[in-house]
Amino acid sequence: MKQIPLTCSGHTRPVVHLDFSGLTECGYFLISACKDGKPMLRMGDTGDWVGTFEGHKGAVWGVALNESATLAASGAADFTGKIWNAVTGEEVHSLQHNHIVKTVAFSHDSQYLVTGSNEKLVRVFDLNSDGKALESYAGHAGAVKRALFCRNEKCVISCADDKSMRLWDRGTGQEVSRVEFSSHPNGLELSKDGSILTVTYGNCTAFYDMETLTQLKEITIPTRVSSASLHPDKHIFVCGGEDFKMYKYDYITGNEIESFKGHFGPVHSVSFSPDGELYASGSEDGTLRLWQTTVGKTYGLWKCTEPTDLNNSTSNNSAANNTAANSAVSGVVAPVTPNNAAVSCPPVSSATAPVTPTPSANREVTAN
Repeated sequence: MKQIPLTCSGHTRPVVHLDFSGLTECGYFLISACKDGKPMLRMGDTGDWVGTFEGHKGAVWGVALNESATLAASGAADFTGKIWNAVTGEEVHSLQHNHIVKTVAFSHDSQYLVTGSNEKLVRVFDLNSDGKALESYAGHAGAVKRALFCRNEKCVISCADDKSMRLWDRGTGQEVSRVEFSSHPNGLELSKDGSILTVTYGNCTAFYDMETLTQLKEITIPTRVSSASLHPDKHIFVCGGEDFKMYKYDYITGNEIESFKGHFGPVHSVSFSPDGELYASGSEDGTLRLWQTTVGKTYGLWKCTEPTDLNNSTSNNSAANNTAANSAVSGVVAPVTPNNAAVSCPPVSSATAPVTPTPSANREVTAN
């Protein structure tokens, strides 16, 4: 069957980073960072727009959602990292830096935020305080690209333009381990269970044991790769980069399973949803795209129509029946248009956000 991604429009500049929340009683959510300076919040399984966080005065480079989707964070070229109430859209904290903030990430309990900036510093903020940095780690010789909490929040891992990845002990404030790369690392992701670290650099995607920082495997990709994401079950991973394509690989064997070309620009960020049913990509073309992990499965807006279902149809419109039957026989999985019924408890859009677009205005469906 053909992969048909959902295309989420709304941004006016390149989408450079994205992040999913955890699974909540209302589903899960997706936030995107864009050079237009306006992070957007969406329903994770459909891409439906929820709200836009207004307040930055420069390009937004990094975003994060906490597990429960109650808080959002963003780092921008206006030298600030901002914390937002993801339910009301209101700004909670503005964390001042001395240079562009490239990355933000929450601790699991949402009490702390780690940031990385062009100051070459990694900082940890206590969100229960007045917004001052609780910890600061110096040592990188280049702009910090990504930083994450790891090892049960006892450490912070970061990568930077000095071609290194460094592990910092929060107890001592010291660097305890370092990995050098042959080219600048771009992406850094921790697996859902916290055991495997995924790193992208040059045209390679590598996986490291989080406890020992020993390399488990390194896989060469046919393009310079910007970001990669390991499935929660650790059986496949996806990645994207300069050739506009999305790649899917078998994690165990390292073999390429398939690739799809849907974007019209380089892919900057990719991530699996918390349930592993789809993965999202953000691109230079200003869009996000949602891709099915298992093509042909009914999920979200994708509905698989079986030929037997069509044969049992009692519709009076024969022309429509013929068209639908042809689509089903050819193996096309068609996304369905949602109704306008309100979700039971999604976050509320911010007061400064534009009027909620209709589903047809918010998304276009594209085939490869």
